[in-house]
Amino acid sequence: NGGSALNSSSEGIIVGSPRFAGEAGALININTSSQSQLESLTGIGPVTAQKIIAGRPYGSIEELLSKKIVGSKVFGQIKDKIAVY
Repeated sequence: NGGSALNSSSEGIIVGSPRFAGEAGALININTSSQSQLESLTGIGPVTAQKIIAGRPYGSIEELLSKKIVGSKVFGQIKDKIAVY
């Protein structure tokens, strides 16, 4: 993965994220992460982190949208950094 820090693929997935705190490739599990881990995500503050925790468990990350926990703009910013497992 040479070149610039951000390389967009044809699917629009951004490879590499310089603002992501933690190990490269480590995803935040929205079912088990602490409030402070959730708040480390772009666009997630204390209130939204509380909503994510209150809405558990999730079967997929898309449930953040269907349960109206986050809007599509924020979801677009965090979807590559979160997981359920």
